[in-house]
Amino acid sequence: MGYIKSAALEETGYVVLDRYQQELDPKEWLDIEYVDWKSSGDTRFAPLASAKGEIECNGFWNHVPPRTDKDGVWIDSQTALAPNLTRRAQEPGANVGRCRVIELQPNTYADTLYNLHQDDNNRLNPDGTGWVVRGFFNLTDDKDSFFVLRDNRTEPDVEYRIALPAGAQLIVDTQRLWHAATHPGPDPRYCLITSWTSGPELDAYIEKYNGRTNVPNVEVSQDVLDAGQAEQARRDAARAAYYAAKGQAEKTAMSEA
Repeated sequence: MGYIKSAALEETGYVVLDRYQQELDPKEWLDIEYVDWKSSGDTRFAPLASAKGEIECNGFWNHVPPRTDKDGVWIDSQTALAPNLTRRAQEPGANVGRCRVIELQPNTYADTLYNLHQDDNNRLNPDGTGWVVRGFFNLTDDKDSFFVLRDNRTEPDVEYRIALPAGAQLIVDTQRLWHAATHPGPDPRYCLITSWTSGPELDAYIEKYNGRTNVPNVEVSQDVLDAGQAEQARRDAARAAYYAAKGQAEKTAMSEA
């Protein structure tokens, strides 16, 4: 049967919406409660909606009963402090799963390539229902920062680099695309991330805000691109060697027991 997906994301796996006038809204992300939760860098998260309405960030499939990333429960203590962020997450009218603000500390392009990851949004998602994607609303004015999207984690031939000024708005199939953000800093970057279920509501929202693909890539010098690719390969090799050695040590210990 297959999943219900947005045609706008079919070509590239992402769309960029019209920029939001973020400077007109209060900085609600500074008032809400954060928890330590690591994801592609030095991060914390402030959840607005979670599996059971608690201030935690675990995947919905790790709760009882386990379920896919849908039907999030809004956290009253958080949404009361961030009504505008909550309104923006609810505006499409699509089903919301997890909704949270990420705080990302400064990093490098090489860090980004090493931290590229895919999300597991659709674990336990029944066939024939809407495919879960994620909206990213940049809150801080990170003029030198950019989102990196790749079809293949280690292959640079297809790499989208999306600028992240205040009010930048993207919708990404993060289970399809490898993704992470480059953020030179010096201050933390804040971004609202919402899991939405694909369907007519989300399609109408994308159309309303002129969702488009193939926007111009952020320009990065070839030296930085090459150095980042080399550093990613070096770190991947070091990680593989570490786990290989650890596995061999454990195997030897078991044989000697």
